[in-house]
Amino acid sequence: MGILVEVDSGDESDDDVLVPPTNFSMVEDCIFRSSFPNPSNFPFLRTLNLRSVIYLCPEPYPQENLEFLRSENIQLFQFGIEGKTDVSLPILSDSIMEALKVLVDVRNHPVLIHCKRGKHRTGCLVGCFRKFQNWCLSSVFEEYQRFAGVKSRIMDLSFIEKFDIKILSQCLYSIIYQYHGYGSKKRRLSCTEDNLQKPRLTSF
Repeated sequence: MGILVEVDSGDESDDDVLVPPTNFSMVEDCIFRSSFPNPSNFPFLRTLNLRSVIYLCPEPYPQENLEFLRSENIQLFQFGIEGKTDVSLPILSDSIMEALKVLVDVRNHPVLIHCKRGKHRTGCLVGCFRKFQNWCLSSVFEEYQRFAGVKSRIMDLSFIEKFDIKILSQCLYSIIYQYHGYGSKKRRLSCTEDNLQKPRLTSF
């Protein structure tokens, strides 16, 4: 559902209206989701002070959108997930995991997540993020279905349910240990850094 935001410019004859992208919503503080933004949404997006955009489609980003990101110094992270219902699960899982690494890195916040309509691919990423936040599965599914509506996909819900979030948690623990400068003689987690998957942030 679109949101119209009126901006008080001090001139009643010049009422600017900020138009968010379809399916726009706040996921968490400094994390947002939506459908594909079009130029009419740029003034609204400017108010979010975005640092990053996570784009979940394989199609090239439109030049007009790229120019907007460049003008606002916003970094684009693209993860080319096909919108078809028969996407290979290993490919989908790998793409979602890489996108999650970008999403949970506060250096990329504020961040906007979007695909084409902000329903399925975005819903899968947000659903897996909710598992990382330890949401109960019923609440995760309710949120997914609220945005997907009648287009809700059983395969998406199954993917979210089976997604193994522990790998991401281990990766983050490894980063935390490195940032805090723990020496080799300090107590570490049961999983050593050598066998943890380290994050690889890919920008496009």
